[in-house]
Amino acid sequence: MNKCDKLLEKAKNSPNNFSFDEICQLAECYDFIFQRKSGSHTIYEHPILKIEQNRLMNFQNFKGKAKPYQVRQLLKAISILRNEQ
Repeated sequence: MNKCDKLLEKAKNSPNNFSFDEICQLAECYDFIFQRKSGSHTIYEHPILKIEQNRLMNFQNFKGKAKPYQVRQLLKAISILRNEQ
């Protein structure tokens, strides 16, 4: 099991205990590209997803943790990507 697979499993099993660095790493594992940082928001974009498929992902660093709803949004987008491959 590689690092990306381990991060994906951790996100699925424990979205409430996922660090901000881990959510950024997981997004990059699935070809999300860092776009910009705006205040506390870090924006990633995926080149093939549509807007309604969470093409843009917004992550916030809250005391070193990722917000659980943002982890779930990323998991949904990853699910779409894995079904299209």
